[in-house]
Amino acid sequence: MKSLAIFLMTAAAWPQNVPYERILNAHKEPQNWLTYSGNYNGQRYSLLNQIHAGNANKLQVAWVHQTGTQEAHETSPIVVDGVMFITEGPNIVKSLDARTGNVFWSYEKKIPEDLRLCCGRVNRGVAILNDLIYYESIDAHLIALDARTGRVRWDVEIADYKLGHSSTVAPLAVKDKIITGIAGGEFGIRGFVDAYDAKTGKRVWRTYTIPGPGEPGHNTWEGDSWKTGSAPTWVTGSYDPETNVTIWGTGNPGPDWNGDVRQGDNLYSDSFLALDADTGKLKWHFQFTPHDEHDWDSTQVPVLIDAAFRGQRKKLVVTANRNAFYYVLDRTTGKFLHGKAYVKQTWSSGLDDSGRQMVLPNTSPTVEGNLVWPSLAGGTNWFSPSYSPDTGLFYAPIKEQGAYYFKGEAEYKPGQMFNGGGQRNVPDEEPYGAIRALDATTGNLKWDFKLHSPANAGVLSTKGNVVFSASMQDFFALNAATGQLLWKFKGGGFIIANPVTYMVGNKQYVAIAIGRALFVFSLPD
Repeated sequence: MKSLAIFLMTAAAWPQNVPYERILNAHKEPQNWLTYSGNYNGQRYSLLNQIHAGNANKLQVAWVHQTGTQEAHETSPIVVDGVMFITEGPNIVKSLDARTGNVFWSYEKKIPEDLRLCCGRVNRGVAILNDLIYYESIDAHLIALDARTGRVRWDVEIADYKLGHSSTVAPLAVKDKIITGIAGGEFGIRGFVDAYDAKTGKRVWRTYTIPGPGEPGHNTWEGDSWKTGSAPTWVTGSYDPETNVTIWGTGNPGPDWNGDVRQGDNLYSDSFLALDADTGKLKWHFQFTPHDEHDWDSTQVPVLIDAAFRGQRKKLVVTANRNAFYYVLDRTTGKFLHGKAYVKQTWSSGLDDSGRQMVLPNTSPTVEGNLVWPSLAGGTNWFSPSYSPDTGLFYAPIKEQGAYYFKGEAEYKPGQMFNGGGQRNVPDEEPYGAIRALDATTGNLKWDFKLHSPANAGVLSTKGNVVFSASMQDFFALNAATGQLLWKFKGGGFIIANPVTYMVGNKQYVAIAIGRALFVFSLPD
């Protein structure tokens, strides 16, 4: 079967043209959700307030779209002028009526049967720019689709899937470029961030996340280990238009759990990279976990905020890292300003003045297994956090869990797993999660909504003083200021996605992928 788009019905209202200026000013049209995190700053915050802390308990299902696929869904919808665009893992893009869920068109890509994947056949969404929808397919292609019909405008290969490359990330549209990441950190790839011409699909620049010979940081890799050092970029970055810098998080060095074969700090794995959006030139970097031996990817969405820090107004980038520490950085320079643990951890005595971890002895993986907190899943994972400028709080989905880390053989073979070990859960431990609200500039805990299981979904905050998130099958709303439970819905499927909100016809909706369906909620008429 060839890749195809099926046009199913005539749309009642097609999206208008979405030039860069609309995405740049996304805050001026909160009825839409124009990019992966809602806007470029990664805050996943909405100015909509029709649904608020006083009426969220009345939320009900507005419509449900059943996907018909066998994959669980991690998609984060894009909504433009009453039209929604979603992905259905591993190879489908759809356009839906955002008011009813009716399908406008569906595109399905033919994908190879011999994919090299570590962590499921998933996809996290699309980007829109002008009249095109951009989708990264799981076999590492970037595809441009006509927003009105779903027909393919162009299709380019990002990298060779047979070597372990794959794509699960939602692209980021900036100016006239589509910025993309790459997955494959368990296959010994050399990670990168790419930018493509939005009209033609021609690659404009590529910045490798592992420096080659003669480049700064190359000496942090022993021998030729840089060639298979991984550091993938599998979650969408943020963009600061004032400095024209896009910030992307990078993943684990390879092999994951055997650091003996890659001595050194292993730059730029487990880092934030600030890149000039026009050229890809590295402006600054900050590495959260030098010489990571626990697979603590730093691919969390960088959250850009402007806030008072120790008496001075500063441009900050903040994050709850998978390694169990919360960080505050100067986003113009990458300088470390503050950090502290936000979940239980047993591998570090803290951060020095530069933000570098002071690693405790005997915390590396061993052949017999070494018990360390947090687990492989981390204090948090890829699920989006949120920041509310109304409360000044950073909302993180967290996990409290330890693990035994094992070191194994690490021989690189192209296209095969390159892990060098693994982990085992702690017997009799009852891991749990929470939505944890932290003061954004200090990391101090303000409230904690405990969950009976680790948090595996993203967070959305709104002007209505509501925080939305999920755990297992439960989708819920909390008071953004206090953490009080306002409403809960049992969806009947596992939730591993990020919620979004939008408005059509003067009605606010909240959408989340639950199991193999997309659920959309609103207040009763």
